[in-house]
Amino acid sequence: MNSARFNHYPHIVVPHPYADDCWAGWNAIFSKLSACVSGARTVLAVECYTGVLDDDLRERCVQALRPALVVDSKSAFLSPEAIDRLVAPDLGGDDPVFGRLTRLCMEDFLDVAAARAVEEAIRNQATGLILVVGPGASLLVDSDIFVYADMPRWEGQLRQRRGEVDNLGVRNRGEKPSLQYKRSFFVDWRVCDRLKRQTMDRWDFLLDTTQEEFPKLITGKAHRAVLRHAVTRPFSVVPFFDPGPWGGQWMRKAFGLPDRPSNYAWGFTCVPEENSLLLEFNTARVEIPSINLVFAEPRALLGEAVFDRFGAEFPIRFDFLDTMSGGNLSLQVHPSPDYAREHFGISYTQDESYYLLDAEPGAQVLLGHKANVVVEELFADLDAAQRGEKPFDDVRFVARFPAKKHDHFLIPSGTLHCSGSGCMVLEISATPYIFTFKLWDWNRMGLDGLPRPVNAARGREVLRWDCDEDCARHHLINQIELIDGGDGWREERTGLHETVFIETRRHWFCKPVRHQRTGSVEILNLVEGQAACIESPDGSFAPMEVHYAETFILPSAAGDYIIRPLPEGSPCATIKAFVRTKP
Repeated sequence: MNSARFNHYPHIVVPHPYADDCWAGWNAIFSKLSACVSGARTVLAVECYTGVLDDDLRERCVQALRPALVVDSKSAFLSPEAIDRLVAPDLGGDDPVFGRLTRLCMEDFLDVAAARAVEEAIRNQATGLILVVGPGASLLVDSDIFVYADMPRWEGQLRQRRGEVDNLGVRNRGEKPSLQYKRSFFVDWRVCDRLKRQTMDRWDFLLDTTQEEFPKLITGKAHRAVLRHAVTRPFSVVPFFDPGPWGGQWMRKAFGLPDRPSNYAWGFTCVPEENSLLLEFNTARVEIPSINLVFAEPRALLGEAVFDRFGAEFPIRFDFLDTMSGGNLSLQVHPSPDYAREHFGISYTQDESYYLLDAEPGAQVLLGHKANVVVEELFADLDAAQRGEKPFDDVRFVARFPAKKHDHFLIPSGTLHCSGSGCMVLEISATPYIFTFKLWDWNRMGLDGLPRPVNAARGREVLRWDCDEDCARHHLINQIELIDGGDGWREERTGLHETVFIETRRHWFCKPVRHQRTGSVEILNLVEGQAACIESPDGSFAPMEVHYAETFILPSAAGDYIIRPLPEGSPCATIKAFVRTKP
C-alpha cells in the first residue's frame, strides 16, 4: 500500500483554444457576465440543478448585475402541496428506501397560470436586464444569455446531510437526509437530468457551484469541447469516501484519508452518476458532474452496442467496501431483472461481484444459503431476529467461504450474500446500486443512531433457491479461465456470471501489453503493483499514470491502448470490466 501516490484529484487538461475560457470567483464571474449584457434589453436565464443554492445565487446576481426585472423560477411552480401529490406515486408511500424512477419532466412542476403570468411580465419589460434564476428558468424565457448552474450529486447529498437544501419545488430542508436522498434519486435527479440533456447544446456558460464561495464560470463551448476531448483518452473521475456502521481502516491508511470520520466504509471510484470530473483550465480547476460526459458523448464513451442497449447511462460501477478492522456488511440480496422492471421502473438489476484487494487472516465472504434450507424457517428466523427475540442464526442458514487477496466472488441477482469483516473489496457491479434488500444487519444502528431499514419481505420474493452452498462453491468462486498469454503477461477471465451482461478480465504483466478493444467502454483498476502507464500505440492521446488501487476509464472511442508497468519489469495486475457485446 502506498498512500502518498493515490490520486484524489485526477483531472483532464482542457485543450487549446479553450484553456482560458474560465473565470474564477464571484467578482470575475460577474465582470464577465456584465460584459455580455448589451443593448436596451437583455434576458439572462440561470438554470439550476437540484441542490444548487439558487436563492443565494439569485441574490448575488441581483447585487452584482442590478437587473430591471428579477424572476424566481419557483414562482411559476405548482404549490408544494401539489408537487407532493404529483410525485407521490413515484415515492412508494411510506417505504423509507424504495420508489419508482419517475417519468415526470420539469414542465410537469410548472403551474400553467403562474408560468403564463411570469412570461407576460417578462414580455412587458421592454428595457434593461431581465434575470430569471432557478430550476426550470430556461422553460420560462427565450434567453439571450443561458447560464447553467451545475454541481455533482455527491455535493447535493452532503448539503442534504447538513440541512442546507430542499428537494425540487418544496420546502423540506431539515427532513431526514435519507428521505431527501430517496426523493432526489427517484424524482429530482431524473427531472433535472432530462432538462439538462435537452439544453446542454444551448448553454452559453456553465457555472460550477460546487464550492459556494469560490465558483467558476466556463463557456458552453469549452464545456462541450473538453467532453469531446475526454472520450479520446483514458481518464478517472474524482473518488469520494464515506463512513458506515461496518466501515474499516484499510482505505484510511492506503489512500491517506483524513483521521476523521472514525471509519471509511465506501469508496466510490467509478459511479459517473455521482462522481465528478475535474477540468484543468489555465486559471483554475473546474468541477463538473461526470454524468455530463455520459449525456454529451454517449456513443463515443460507451460504444455503439452499449449505447443501443442502455442509452445514455453508464452501466458499470466500481467501488470499494472496507471491512478491515470493521464489521460484516448487511446480509442482503438483489432483485431479479423482472422484479426491478415491475417495481422500480429500471431495465436491469444490480448483479455484482466482490474482488478481494486484501484480506485479514480468517476473513470470510457469506455467499448462498446452506443446502436443504427451508424457506419458511429461514424467514421465520429473520423475522424473530428483527423483532428482537433472538439473533439471526446465520451459521445455520448462510454458507461461508474463506476469502484471500485476489479471490473473485460472483454474485448474480437473487443470491444471498455479504462481505464478512476483515475484507477489502473492490465491488464490480451493474450501476443501479440503491436496489439492495437488506435481510439482517447484525443488530446494529446506523450512523444516525437509528435502526437501518430491513427489507426481508422483498428479499423473500427474489431470493433464488438454486443459489445454495454447493452452487456457490462450484460456480461463483474463482471461476478463473486462462484466455491467452505471452512473454511477460497472461490474461484470465474471472467472471462475471454467465447471466450477467458484465465480463471481467484480469491481466498479469511485467512488460508492456497491448489491449485490443472490446466494443465497449472499459473500466480498470490496478489491483497489483505500484503504478502503471496507459499509452496510445499511435500517440493519439497523452500517457496517463495510474497508481495502486486507482480506477480508470477507457472510452470506446479511445481505441487500443498499452499498459506499461512502473517501474519497468515490476509485477502488476489489472482487473477490467466491460459490457459483453458479442454472444
